[in-house]
Amino acid sequence: MSDRITTGPGTASGARTPLIELSGITKRFGAYAALDDVNLTIHEAEAVGIIGDNGAGKSTLVKVLSGVYPPSDGAISFRGKRVRFASPLDARRNGIEMIYQDLALCEDLDVAQNIFLGRELKRRFGPFRFLDRAAMARAAAKDISDLGLTFDVNREVGMLSGGERQMVAVARALQFDPAALLMDEPTAALSAEKIRKLLELVTELKSRGVSILLVSHRFTDILHICDRIVVIRGGRVAGEMMPHAHPPAQTMAMMTEMMTGDTIDDRPSGDGGSVPQ
Repeated sequence: MSDRITTGPGTASGARTPLIELSGITKRFGAYAALDDVNLTIHEAEAVGIIGDNGAGKSTLVKVLSGVYPPSDGAISFRGKRVRFASPLDARRNGIEMIYQDLALCEDLDVAQNIFLGRELKRRFGPFRFLDRAAMARAAAKDISDLGLTFDVNREVGMLSGGERQMVAVARALQFDPAALLMDEPTAALSAEKIRKLLELVTELKSRGVSILLVSHRFTDILHICDRIVVIRGGRVAGEMMPHAHPPAQTMAMMTEMMTGDTIDDRPSGDGGSVPQ
């Protein structure tokens, strides 16, 4: 069943112009092609899940889209216009914000300083300008509160839990009012409760019109909140599906087939078949 593409009711592949469109994206590192002729679309207020084994090319894909890596071949379009990102700042200017797997936070700075890093609020005193730490703390506290959390924004990030750090990274990304938010393995180091809160946040962001590209190795994350699932294998798109077009066990079996290239018996267990756990 590899290379099978399935769709179902509510597919986002309609006639409207995609927010983001990747066409024939290839990324080579020397002779090695981490991505090979990848085509992908993301629509407004759509959550697209990217899943694949380690080394499949998932992180390379989001790094190309966020401006970290230039593509070796292919084209990127944003709202129907051809773009080329020379840096993450270029991607940010176009409304694409990235939350990296390592979060890219400064552990010796407090929460407010991390949220406003690089665009600090300042106040004027005569001819001089000083950091307005009080204003940043107030704004950061509101950002954290809007995410449904309560913790001291004056604490150093190095003292926070993994879930709290994740939310700081999200709050920082939302300060730039992104049209699209790219998340690379956002639940990898979170507890079950923090995962639930993060997935609720993704649903809330979609309701605000933000598009989400979620890279995850956790089937359940992808199934719960994504409108569409794209499977990457060996640097290529192995297939895509609508997660609610089939029963969960069958969807998981289909994803496993696309990821591995092996055939999985996805009949209901009552018929004597087996499904991935």
